[in-house]
Amino acid sequence: MKILILINNDLASNYALNLLIPKLLSEHSLTLWQSSNVGKLSRKPPALEQLAFFEQRLFSDYLAPLIEKLPQQAGQRFKTFSQLATECHCVLKTVNNINDTESLAALKALNPDLILSIRYGCILKEQAIAIPNHGILNLHSGVLPQYRGVMATFWSMKNNETHIGTTLHRISDSSIDTGEIVKISTRPIKVGQSYLWHVLTLYQQGIMDMLEAVNALSNSSNLPSLRQLGESNYYTFPTGVELQEFEQSGMQLVNEQELHAFLKHHYL
Repeated sequence: MKILILINNDLASNYALNLLIPKLLSEHSLTLWQSSNVGKLSRKPPALEQLAFFEQRLFSDYLAPLIEKLPQQAGQRFKTFSQLATECHCVLKTVNNINDTESLAALKALNPDLILSIRYGCILKEQAIAIPNHGILNLHSGVLPQYRGVMATFWSMKNNETHIGTTLHRISDSSIDTGEIVKISTRPIKVGQSYLWHVLTLYQQGIMDMLEAVNALSNSSNLPSLRQLGESNYYTFPTGVELQEFEQSGMQLVNEQELHAFLKHHYL
């Protein structure tokens, strides 16, 4: 199949791609389009600015150039977005609005059989949604429908849930996180570990769920899905007060020692 993968320019997206692409590359033609950010906040609280540094700028501005200078050791180190695009024999394209005239034309020319979305920063609308034969699958980093919107893991932790999770679901219209569910996977919240650590760990199982779905579509074109049931809640970015409450309850957005260990293990 021709598969377009939509991702965001952040560490979690890159980690997810490193888990996904090697499993797809031998049987499918892959193209990567990337957004620059998720959501729009005119003024972020300082804690979210700091989080954005660790999630995005640290990796893209500092680590990626370093990683690309290191000698290649096949299979031993995770790759940057540019290195992954080279493996896919495509050019990494920044597309912040897939619904504009130019991007729609490029999408129609590409004519993918399937679109996979992981943390992509733009809401897809009907014209884009109608193009792929097998539709669009989005991997949401939260349990649906209880945790729609952004930073679902943060809100799960703040609400004292025992588990966090991912939901693989279809995108069938321009509403947010409402499409039919293919699979939900959960894992326990680990007391003492940071928000970012929990987000990154979600993609181990979430990507396996996505791979199973791609294999099902590739082999039989049939992928069962179910309508969302239960209480639906939509979350936006937390306010400064809510971030302060999160920290006062003993939780952290980022733990630098955790992040250093993660980057050293996978990338350096």
